[in-house]
Amino acid sequence: VNSISFLPGVAPQAYESGNKLRLYVNKLTSTKTQIPYDYYRLPFCHPKIHLQSENIGERLAGDRIENSLYELRIGVKENCKIVCRKRVGKSGVKQFVQAIDDDYRVHWIVDNLPASTLLTDRQDPSAAPYHVRGFPVGFTLSLQSGRERFLFNHVRIVVSLHQVVDDRYHVVGFRAEPFSIKHSYEGEATNFNLDTRLLTCNDQIMAKHDVNNYLNLDASSSLEIIFTYDVEWEQSNIPWSSRWDVFLASPSGPDDKIHWFSITNSTMIVVFLTLMVAMILVRTLNKDIASYNAVDDEDKEESGWKLVHADVFRPPAFCPLLLSVLVGSGAQLGAMALLALSFAVAGLLSPANRGSLITAMLMLFVFMGSVGGYASARIYKSFHGLERLKCTTYTAIAFPSLIFFVFIGLDLALTAVKSTGAVPFSTLAALLALWFGVSAPLVFFGAYFGYRRELPPCPVRTNQIPRQIPPQPWYMKPLFTALFGGILPFGAVSVELFFVMSAIWLHQIYYIFGFLFLVVLILIATCAEIAILLCYFQLCNEDYRWWWRSVTNSGACALYVYVYAIWYYLFELNMASGLVPTLLYFGYMSLISLVFFLITGNIGLQVCSNFIFRIYASIKVD
Repeated sequence: VNSISFLPGVAPQAYESGNKLRLYVNKLTSTKTQIPYDYYRLPFCHPKIHLQSENIGERLAGDRIENSLYELRIGVKENCKIVCRKRVGKSGVKQFVQAIDDDYRVHWIVDNLPASTLLTDRQDPSAAPYHVRGFPVGFTLSLQSGRERFLFNHVRIVVSLHQVVDDRYHVVGFRAEPFSIKHSYEGEATNFNLDTRLLTCNDQIMAKHDVNNYLNLDASSSLEIIFTYDVEWEQSNIPWSSRWDVFLASPSGPDDKIHWFSITNSTMIVVFLTLMVAMILVRTLNKDIASYNAVDDEDKEESGWKLVHADVFRPPAFCPLLLSVLVGSGAQLGAMALLALSFAVAGLLSPANRGSLITAMLMLFVFMGSVGGYASARIYKSFHGLERLKCTTYTAIAFPSLIFFVFIGLDLALTAVKSTGAVPFSTLAALLALWFGVSAPLVFFGAYFGYRRELPPCPVRTNQIPRQIPPQPWYMKPLFTALFGGILPFGAVSVELFFVMSAIWLHQIYYIFGFLFLVVLILIATCAEIAILLCYFQLCNEDYRWWWRSVTNSGACALYVYVYAIWYYLFELNMASGLVPTLLYFGYMSLISLVFFLITGNIGLQVCSNFIFRIYASIKVD
C-alpha cells in the first residue's frame, strides 16, 4: 500500500541563484462557508491582473490562479519589503472583518507548491508541528473592549531549496508565517513610497508578534494598511519527489492504523457473507438441484425456488425502460470510478496536478458512455422492449441532465455571491460539447452493439399468465430487505467515507488511493453477496419479482450514505447556517448518494441476473 500511495508530480524545474521565482495567488477558501472567492476580492495589493491558464478540473474546483506583486529571487533575502500602502474604506474593512469571522484562508503558489503554515496539535503540544495549506486572513482576540479582529498584513515567506548540482536548486518547501503589524514609518505620508524606511520592521529590525502593535480592524472607519513581506531561504535534504510529504503528517489526516482496522473489519463482513453464500451454493443449492433432478421424484410436488421457474425471467411489471436506463447509468459510472481509481493508484492523478482528478473523472465518464449504452441495451433487449430508441436516448440524457440542472442551480447560487466556484460560460459550453458531442454519440454506439449481439438462450420458458405470489412474511417485505441489504455495504466503507468527506469538505489532501481501492473491492464483494443472499431467500418464498429488488437491496446503502452526510453536517462540520453553504453541501451530497445508488444497484442486478441464470440452467424442467 505504501508503494501505491506515492505522490509523483510533474517534472521538476531547476533554478540558479538570482533567478526569479514567481509567486501566484489562488482562491480564498473557508470550511465554514464552503464558498471560494477570488484572492483580489479583498482589498489586497494587486498588479495588473493576469489569469493563468487552468484545466477544466481547476475551473470546476473554483481555482483562480493570478499574478502578484510579491517578488522572489533565488537566494536573495528580503527584510520587511513593502508591497504597497492602501487606504481601505469602510466597505473594504468590513470585507476583511467578514473574511476573518468566516475563517477564510489565503492560498499562494510557488513552483506549483501551495503555501503552508506550521501548526501545533492542541491535544499534544509536545508533538512536532504539522503543515496546513494556506494561512488565515487574520485572527480574533477577546479583549476587555470586546471581540476584536486583527489583519495579517505582513508575511514571512520561507522557501526550502534542495541543491541538485552546483548553483542549481529545486524548490522543495514553501511556508508562510503571517504577522499583524500596525506599521509606522519615517517622514510624511505624502512622501511615502516603496523605499520608505519603516520603523516597525526594516533591514535591521525583524518583524515580530507584538500584542500592543497588532493591526486592529474597525469596521466603522477607514484604515491605512501597509502590506509587507520577508523572504528567507533554507537548505533542505528533502528530495523534490518527497516535497508534498509535509502535508501528509496532519493529526487530522488519515492514519494507516485506522485504515488497516477498517479494512480488517470490512474483510470480516465479506468473509461472513462469503460463508453464507458458500453455504447456500454448496449445501442448499446442490441439495435443491439434486432433489429437483432426481428421476424417482418426478411425481413429487415442486417447492421452493423451482416453483417460480416459469416466471423468474418475466420482465418487470413496473417501468422496465426506467430500470434499463438506471442500469446503463450505473454501469457508466461504475466503469468511470474503477478506471479513475486505477489511474490514481498508479500515481497518474497526483494532488500536485491541481484539478487532475476532477478532469480525469469527467473525461472518463464521457468516454464510458459506450459502456452505459451497451449495458442499457442488453438489459432492455432481455425485457423484449420495443422502444429501443427511447431507451438509448434516455440513457444518454437522463442522468447527465439531472446532474447538469442541479449543477446549474448551485452555479447560480455561487454567481449570486460572486464566488470563484461559479463556472464561467466557456466552461459550461465545453461541458455541453463533451456531453452532446462525445458522451451521447458513444451511448448510441454502445447501444448499437448491445442490441446487435444475441442474448444467450433462456434456460426456462416463461408462461404467458403470471403465477400468483403468496403472502410474504414481514421480514421479506421490500422495505425491510432494502434496509438490511444496505447496512452491510455501508458498514464496509463507513470509515473510509469519513476521510473522503473530510478531504472534500475540510479541504484536506486525500492521497491513500491504495486503501480506497481495497475498500472499493470490498464494497463490490459485499454488494454482490448480499444481493445474492436476499435474492435467493426471495425466490424461496415464491416471489419472482427480483429485478427491482436486486437494485434496491444493494443500492439502499446510498440511503445510509445520505443519513451519514446529515450526521457529518451536524456534528463534524462547523458550517455557517447560510442558504448557499447549505445548498452546496446537501446538493452535492445528494448527487454523491445518487451516484452511489446507481453504481451499487447495478452491481446487485448484474450478479443476481447471473446467479439466477446459472441455478435455473442447472435443473430439469418439463
